[in-house]
Amino acid sequence: MTKKQKKMLQRILVSAVLYAAAIVIKHTIGPAKWVEFVLFAVPYLFISYDVLIKSCRNIMHGQVFDENFLMALASIGALALGEYSEAVAVMLFYQVGEWFQSYAVNKSRKSIAALMDIRPEFANIEVDGKLEEVDPEEVQVGQTIVINPGERVPLDGTVIKGDSSLDTSALTGESVPRSVHEGSEVISGCINQAGVLYVKVSRPYEDSTVAKILDLVENATNKKSRSEQFITKFARIYTPVVVCMALALAVLPSLFDGQWSVWIYRSLSFLVTSCPCALVISVPLSFFGGIGGASKKGILVKGSTYLQDLSEVKTLVFDKTGTITKGNFTVTNVEPVGMNSEQLLDLAALAESHSTHPIALSIRKAASKDLDINRVQDVREIAGHGIEAQIDGQKVCVGNAKMMDQKVPEGNGFGTCVYVSVNGGYRGMIEIADEIKEDSKTAIDLLRHFGVKRFIMLTGDTEKVAQKVAGTVHIDEVHAQLLPDQKVQILDQILKTKNEKEKVAFVGDGINDAPVLTQADVGIAMGGLGSDAAIEAADIVLMEDQLSQIVTAMQISKKTLRIVYENIWFALIVKALVLILAALGITNMWAAVFADVGVSFIAILNAMRALKVDKIRQ
Repeated sequence: MTKKQKKMLQRILVSAVLYAAAIVIKHTIGPAKWVEFVLFAVPYLFISYDVLIKSCRNIMHGQVFDENFLMALASIGALALGEYSEAVAVMLFYQVGEWFQSYAVNKSRKSIAALMDIRPEFANIEVDGKLEEVDPEEVQVGQTIVINPGERVPLDGTVIKGDSSLDTSALTGESVPRSVHEGSEVISGCINQAGVLYVKVSRPYEDSTVAKILDLVENATNKKSRSEQFITKFARIYTPVVVCMALALAVLPSLFDGQWSVWIYRSLSFLVTSCPCALVISVPLSFFGGIGGASKKGILVKGSTYLQDLSEVKTLVFDKTGTITKGNFTVTNVEPVGMNSEQLLDLAALAESHSTHPIALSIRKAASKDLDINRVQDVREIAGHGIEAQIDGQKVCVGNAKMMDQKVPEGNGFGTCVYVSVNGGYRGMIEIADEIKEDSKTAIDLLRHFGVKRFIMLTGDTEKVAQKVAGTVHIDEVHAQLLPDQKVQILDQILKTKNEKEKVAFVGDGINDAPVLTQADVGIAMGGLGSDAAIEAADIVLMEDQLSQIVTAMQISKKTLRIVYENIWFALIVKALVLILAALGITNMWAAVFADVGVSFIAILNAMRALKVDKIRQ
């Protein structure tokens, strides 16, 4: 609880005691009218002075119609009618409602701050053999920092000495620690759990992962959803309309029956009831809670507008590599002829020993570790075909089917086939594939459950491989062998043919899909951990490289919108009912107070449910 909230709570309690004392004196002693006025005026002024001052200040600045004006007008009107007790009650319960609103917002902000408490306080650098704590912003790229067990990683970099495990839960929501060793990339915001790490800094603090995430979260509430924008516009029109209606209720019937005090009292109850606090506070608070709940799960949403758009996504477009598949090429099948599998792999690895192509790297990884590259001579790359080299005096060719002098077998369709020949004779095939992520199929099936109707995959891979992957994970439509600009063209066609009320989301790895991420209604970047391109281009960043996080994001989005609509309808229905009853004189000011403060309080409690992420029901 903040100091301001404590002060306000003290004011409420003191005012409540004074109010109770005034009621007791009124009913036991029965003082004169002016004494009764003074008794109630003291708690009234003590509890309402800030509202009266704000109302006057806003009127002077041309901002007449707000909740301060409504409460001031209603309570002063009640005093003028001699309803002293109800005048104090209006202000007292209004301030109670405001205090609960303030408490709820503060708690919500604290929850998000706790979830994203990743800002490093210091960095250790070694000076004359001793560790010295400095501000992370003072550390230069290329310097070496020392991270002790239990300390937070202050800057992005590469481990040059040490082995440990990192707690990445504050960034990704993933509880399993990540092992790091010499050569591993580490990102700021994680906590070192075990050994001492020496890290060479790769980026300045302002460009670090933690700085970008904190900036993203702090500015997430700036981009308001359509629901928030509607409520803001609604309140601007609604408030002056109900003031005019209240004025008409006070004047018009009185002109016919002359019962001015009766109709003015009803109009004051009408004003108290009409206060739009429940809508103005609970709707933004619901989105704020949704963004906070997503952050807890390692899902960064750049604004409530994207949280709402995600709930309306009916078409989901995927990149393949790094999104549906792992992006790590591995040898999946070896079919030797006249030699064993190990010999075939070693031969291909020697030929590819100087190549940096991902396929060459995967072959070398699968082959023996102690190969003698001095056995290789006269390496020649043949464009569009493969590599030719002399190995132990023999001509070895490694490449695609075009490089072979004879007909060769096809693979199982999952990956790229690399063929090997020795002195013109075919010696076998090595198939290399990009593995499908374990959760891809399950995630897509769950997304159908959440209302996504159409799944499309865009890839630069071959048609055969693309169709095989799509069939395995149940994707409806495939566009293969695409260049980056062709992906943009296809997404543009999808956007043009979609229903106006439906949204299209694109899911990519955020590194080479920036144009498509930006073009989609909702751009979702996978595996944004440490990726500048992901954080910059996407509307939603999934810090864990898992497709199932989209399911969680969709679940949070739909829950948040459900809470928003519950609050809107609940507030409007209760207020409409009490407004009608107040106009007919069936209810009094106490019902009006409930319709304002009570409804606001219930709506706020409901809004705070958005902070909690429910388990996914399959």
